[in-house]
Amino acid sequence: METRGLAPMTDGARLRWKASGDTTRRPAVVLLHGGPGLPDYLGDVAPMVADLAPVYRYDQRGTGRSSWRGRHSLARHVDDLAELLDAWEVPEAVLIGHSYGTDLASRFCLRHSDRVAAMLLMCGPFVGDWRTGDRAERGRRMSAAQQERLRALQELPHRTEEQEVELLTLAWFTDHSDPERGWHWAAQGARRRRPVNWSMNAELGSEGRADPLGEHLTELRARLPARAELLGGVDDPRPVSALESLALRLGLPLTRIEGAGHEPWLERPDVVRAHLRRFVRGAVGP
Repeated sequence: METRGLAPMTDGARLRWKASGDTTRRPAVVLLHGGPGLPDYLGDVAPMVADLAPVYRYDQRGTGRSSWRGRHSLARHVDDLAELLDAWEVPEAVLIGHSYGTDLASRFCLRHSDRVAAMLLMCGPFVGDWRTGDRAERGRRMSAAQQERLRALQELPHRTEEQEVELLTLAWFTDHSDPERGWHWAAQGARRRRPVNWSMNAELGSEGRADPLGEHLTELRARLPARAELLGGVDDPRPVSALESLALRLGLPLTRIEGAGHEPWLERPDVVRAHLRRFVRGAVGP
């Protein structure tokens, strides 16, 4: 069973959300998608646990069906999540973030730890100098011609629809462990996860570099819920060693998914499903 709605925010934005499962049960699970600047893409993840707890997901402002034109800030995105929990009448939630969604979940926990029943961080957050390793690994996975074509597309002042799809496919196929299936998934995502809000991506990226999450890890560790974990794909181009270092600094367990990259539920769905179900069962109780 799926329900959906459009929630008004205090600044006039309206965010489109969906919920799977019995929405009368508490606590609820909230899936936080990545990007930043992409619409929600976690529709394949929600059914893995929707029989255990209601699962909410939403298009972040300025993406998908959450129309918004204006400035983006990390604080406003944290406020959006708090206001959505109020709209859903969810006092506290099990947060499951992916990629940028792990940064959002962590920053929400810093401000609203009383509303976080448990937190699972998938494929992030990445702190410190992880980008050097990421760039090197992506370069290894791409041919020289692919790298040159990606640079040329990035430098275009305006792109056609097909050029945008090509750019995103080239940028995303290296996220996966299997290059052939990775190209297929990236090409699919390049058409479905659209349009990309590049302004949002730039604004939140710039703010994240100016106020990095890595400088708040001591406070975050103190505010984490009793049940909090990290999960990452061993073949993510973003170095798993960065997640290992983060796990040590936060005192959290880290699950490494072999044979999977940045979206492990695509390449190892059964393994990810089993892990999510174990985590959610432990978070919501019998």
